[in-house]
Amino acid sequence: MAKDMTRAAKTKSAGAKGDADASVILADIVDRARSAFEERNLRFTQLREQVFAEIAATRGSIGAYEILERLSDKGTRLAPISVYRSIDALIEAGVIHRLESKNSYFACRRHEHGRKGRPIFMSCEQCGGVVEVPAQPIFDQVAELATSVDFTPKVKFMEVSGTCADCRDKAKKD
Repeated sequence: MAKDMTRAAKTKSAGAKGDADASVILADIVDRARSAFEERNLRFTQLREQVFAEIAATRGSIGAYEILERLSDKGTRLAPISVYRSIDALIEAGVIHRLESKNSYFACRRHEHGRKGRPIFMSCEQCGGVVEVPAQPIFDQVAELATSVDFTPKVKFMEVSGTCADCRDKAKKD
């Protein structure tokens, strides 16, 4: 799963062929997002697609103002509210997630949402990469604990920060 998330980032640095590979991967991710919108009878507007493409092209998470800046660099001038509205629609469609701790967003790479339950987000403090790990049993345990103390939790996702294998291996070499 982590390999899927970093494949585009690694191929991007591999030169012209890597750029072409990354473009194909990004196009596939955008197509899956378009399908998710269609399944939910939502509109995948050009602006939503542009915002999603910027998020999906990022290995880790990205903030709304960085998205705005990237789009501006490409000639699309927008008000911040336009980006935030697109982000809200992308979250509603389930194609991106928000990292609460960083107030940033990343593209969902899991295709089995709903079948394996909710994920935990593993966020690397070194490189910023994010991986989704199925963790429904943990959420079930939280619900049980909450019930035992007559508490109603509002946990949608959990975040765990740490160091990914690539960064840990790189640090060992240095």
